[in-house]
Amino acid sequence: MELQTSIRPLLAILASLLAVLLIIVSPKPNIRESVSFVAAALKFAIIISMLPAVLSGEQFVFTIINAVPGAPLQLRVDAFGMLFALVSSSLWILTTAYSIGYMRGLKEHSQTRYFCFFALALFATIGVAFSANLFTLYLFYEILSLATYPLVTHHQDQEARVSGRKYLTFILGTSIGLVLPAMLYVYHVTGSLDFSSLNTLGQRVPSSIMALLLFFFIFGFAKAAVMPFHAWLPAAMVAPTPVSALLHAVAVVKVGVFSIARVLLYTFGVKTLTQLNLGTPVAYVASFTIISASLIALSQDELKRRLAFSTISQLSYIVLGFSLLSPKGITGAMIHIAMHAFGKITLFFCAGAIFVATGKKYISQMVGIGRKMPVTMLAFFFGALSVIGLPPCGGFISKWYLALGTLESHQLVFLIVLLTSSLLNAMYFLPVAYRAFFGQEETSTQGTAAIREAPFWCLAPIVITALASVLLFFFPGVFLRLAQLSLP
Repeated sequence: MELQTSIRPLLAILASLLAVLLIIVSPKPNIRESVSFVAAALKFAIIISMLPAVLSGEQFVFTIINAVPGAPLQLRVDAFGMLFALVSSSLWILTTAYSIGYMRGLKEHSQTRYFCFFALALFATIGVAFSANLFTLYLFYEILSLATYPLVTHHQDQEARVSGRKYLTFILGTSIGLVLPAMLYVYHVTGSLDFSSLNTLGQRVPSSIMALLLFFFIFGFAKAAVMPFHAWLPAAMVAPTPVSALLHAVAVVKVGVFSIARVLLYTFGVKTLTQLNLGTPVAYVASFTIISASLIALSQDELKRRLAFSTISQLSYIVLGFSLLSPKGITGAMIHIAMHAFGKITLFFCAGAIFVATGKKYISQMVGIGRKMPVTMLAFFFGALSVIGLPPCGGFISKWYLALGTLESHQLVFLIVLLTSSLLNAMYFLPVAYRAFFGQEETSTQGTAAIREAPFWCLAPIVITALASVLLFFFPGVFLRLAQLSLP
């Protein structure tokens, strides 16, 4: 492994911070949206420029400041960080386009504030992806929490304020109350917070303390929505759909599982967790979340809430994969970050497009809507296939590796969990598409004759993400290669 000192990781992060400043200075709609597009494209281009070197086994490092001995504010681009950054930065471009159609279509207020905090959230997300140590990750994690609060409470009504308080209580309360003391303890016993496969934590901490420390991190990174610290995610669905789509199906929630993965693989280490048999209890907690959230999703009539509980379940697929501590399980968990992101953002985009075009948000109101909005609902179908884990969509690849991981670790009970959950996924997604295309219109609400597809700026991103979900089934190579390079 070769380390290159480069300012490019910092530039990739600062691209969206520059967008914040320009949007504030020039809040006119066309300029504001153009700046968002340019910043998103620039961020993606900088990240892509580092991809060939990372694929060849190199890493980029940049030290911002040596604030704390053993824990500098430092950036490092490795294969795992690159995988997450590629997903987040590429989908920011599409979400920017979608936001134009959605926010303008509904004539939403405070759009300048919305685009500012959206860019700030992506600044923090890529910061997490490129963090070289737990100290740097924690700082960007907290910035993301604060940056997304105005997005969750965008509508500024009573429901939004209540949901915003719940959001901050769960997200900040757990990170300050659990992650911070755990991080301080790790620093106290090791003198370092660097992510490394050559960790020494297991040699310095008693096994009972290790177990407690591990669950402080698992529950403390509540953005991963592991039960019982999951209630913030359905509450956050009061936000505009583009926020739900990128931040609560991709960036925010994936920051949670990404942070857990960094701790499991590079702070505790696979060898230590295997020796102490600490992966199994984490896997059982993740399995409980997977099944429980899937069952709750079955009962939800509001489409975005069904998607929210589905996300809670799918996030724990990723936690489960890492906790299996097997190469194929870890590989499956890593690529599921990407596969789920493209599938789930498609579903959220579709929910928003339906709302923009019809004002409908309940599944029971959407009978026959597929004949009025065929492009949207066909995209919904492919997004659903990917999340369920059926071909020809990318979610099949990641779930295949997760299933192989359970066999590789000789944990058949978790294979049963995966198969049962996938069946539940099909039970709460496929009927939505079936009723949309084949349900009788007279059983739905009135006024379907006037329904048509959402505006172009909403529809185009939906088609692209749905197509990407299919293409990732046939061409998963980049994400697979990055995941395999990331194995500790």
